[in-house]
Amino acid sequence: MSSNYEKDAKIFKALCDEKRLQILHLLKSGEKCACVLIDAMEIGQSSLSYHMKILCESGIVKSRQDGKWTHYRLSKSGSELAYNRLVDITTPNTDAKNNCC
Repeated sequence: MSSNYEKDAKIFKALCDEKRLQILHLLKSGEKCACVLIDAMEIGQSSLSYHMKILCESGIVKSRQDGKWTHYRLSKSGSELAYNRLVDITTPNTDAKNNCC
């Protein structure tokens, strides 16, 4: 069961930062080279790398190498998983018995 919590934590960690949300917004229009993201966000390469590592580990973003540059895109399956986990976590279980006094 703890592995589910670990996976959920990676997903929600990816979504709980303003810079990462900005990156996701930029990726909504399609795949972007790291150089484009660096320019659009006015951040350094090391800062972008840090945020992209978290986004890729969550499964929400995928990457591919092209020469010296990395290109990033939203992952449909990762986005669907994040959505489904949020719904599952926040939907009350009406079948559960109330163990209150």
